[in-house]
Amino acid sequence: MGGCFSDVKGGQQAVGTGGSSGLAAHATAQQEANDAVGYLVHSRGLRGLYTTLEVDPLTLIEISLGKRNFASCLQLSLSASKLRDLDVLSKSDPLAVLHLKRTDGILEELGRTEVIMNNLSPTWITKFTINYQFEIVQHLVIGVYDVDTKYHNMPVKTINLNEQDYLGEASCVLSEIVTKPSSSLTLTLQQKRGPSSVRSGTITVHAEEPVSSRNAFEITFRCSKLENKDVFSKSDPFLRISKVVESGITIPVCKTEVVNNDLNPIWKPVTLRMQQLGSKACFHTRGKHEQLGTLQTSVADIEKLAWERGSANFYAHSHHGAKKMLKGQLFVDNFIEKSQFSFLDYISSGFQLNFMVAIDFTEFSASSNGDPRHTSSLHFIDPSGRLNSYQQAIISVGEVLQFYDSDKHFPAWGFGGRISHGSVSHCFNLNGSPGESEVSGVEGIMAAYAMALHNVALSGPTLFGPVICKAAEIATQSLSIGQNKYYALLIITDGVITDLQATVDAIVRASDLPMSILIVGVGGADFKEMEFLDADNGKRLESSTGRIATRDIVQFVPMRDLQGNQVSVAQSLLEELPVQFLSYMWSRDIKPFSLRS
Repeated sequence: MGGCFSDVKGGQQAVGTGGSSGLAAHATAQQEANDAVGYLVHSRGLRGLYTTLEVDPLTLIEISLGKRNFASCLQLSLSASKLRDLDVLSKSDPLAVLHLKRTDGILEELGRTEVIMNNLSPTWITKFTINYQFEIVQHLVIGVYDVDTKYHNMPVKTINLNEQDYLGEASCVLSEIVTKPSSSLTLTLQQKRGPSSVRSGTITVHAEEPVSSRNAFEITFRCSKLENKDVFSKSDPFLRISKVVESGITIPVCKTEVVNNDLNPIWKPVTLRMQQLGSKACFHTRGKHEQLGTLQTSVADIEKLAWERGSANFYAHSHHGAKKMLKGQLFVDNFIEKSQFSFLDYISSGFQLNFMVAIDFTEFSASSNGDPRHTSSLHFIDPSGRLNSYQQAIISVGEVLQFYDSDKHFPAWGFGGRISHGSVSHCFNLNGSPGESEVSGVEGIMAAYAMALHNVALSGPTLFGPVICKAAEIATQSLSIGQNKYYALLIITDGVITDLQATVDAIVRASDLPMSILIVGVGGADFKEMEFLDADNGKRLESSTGRIATRDIVQFVPMRDLQGNQVSVAQSLLEELPVQFLSYMWSRDIKPFSLRS
């Protein structure tokens, strides 16, 4: 019932099929390959989660499913080694407590293990379930206690921790765990004594993604005897699949390509995750603006249709709620259950996200970038330590991505500035080095940025093409070495770009590479062109030669929209990055190292 596009043209653009404009106008071999990738990405559920649902011809209901942030359910298990022995006639009886440190510094208890008697190297059975969110730095604090004998028969939740002997604590970031081989991280327990602390053994945290979260189904659908809604030709049907939630609302999760002029269409296979379908699914076949039929079924019944070579009838619903069975039928020609590699499968097996930064040194207006010495400038560095918009973006995104880059050496550039010899450069090394663009850590980016403000004069115009091409060059070079790196280029800008078509051309070329582009708009400029580059409208970018982007690799966020909002710059910018990462890996059939045969 409904979807992201209400007409055939929009639907065709979304799934990469024909139409009077768009892909059909440039039907080359390269575009056919792009279409295949686009189909693959869309068929695996990598689409927007904001949609318009058509309930009936008289009613439109808009349902927002929130941000497209990446979250995965993880189970954490704990073990310890060489704990301090605080008992006299026996060994310590350890209990571990897991906390999540909030942004305000408050520790939120997530749970407690059981008490293990008389053991200095315990392996606790209790597991902690936590939602791993890629775009958020999740700080964990683990405390270990020796539980007094009188508490041994009490529920662990009721034990007063202040009355137990403290064995020590350790802290880490959840991202540090999932990026380690086998998703295990060993930490040293520290027991604070006044201003100093002593070591108190080690604790190991292991993260595991439930296998059920990887379950997916590859399904081939076809229909027969669909109703013809066209006058001079046949209907152009596509199938929309929705999930039925407990409240009875249907949430679209997938749409097939459009099959032109065919009442007995056969669609390309779609891949759906178990979480997408749930226990009930709704199928709607549509042509142009009109619904050709609907039916509700379950995953088990879909599988049964495949095995028994059966069919299910579509129904039509009148304005008065009456239900009429139609001649049109749904068939399932193929139903294959398989495991689909997750983002964490790749990360834990050695794949890395490499962070890059490009900073705008153009002088858009006196009220924006302006003179960095003036407090009105977006580049003004406050002696009190208050961060300007550029610094906020660097730290917000860098603090998240740094954990996914093993050496933490980040290329950092500026563009649109007049460098020492007097010429304007649209891609210069932020650290002032003539050859080496990398700096060490997020702190290195911040230091290089501050130094550049003293050595580079603001100028213009605003060109994105050169820095995108430079980042793409690095991504291309990495492919000759291996396939374990994916690049994220952060561009921070205050103005309107003057090389829009060149930028589009560079992005289209880069869409074939393992990279994504994150753009932050600072200040009050008109950022319509940035929104155009972020192809969230379902229509992929097209180059000056007519080539269509293989996939959407751009995410744009204006910082002014986040003021007073609890959502950070990193959350808004990075919400699509795992999906873009997976779209690249899946489209090229690149498997995690640990799961290769």
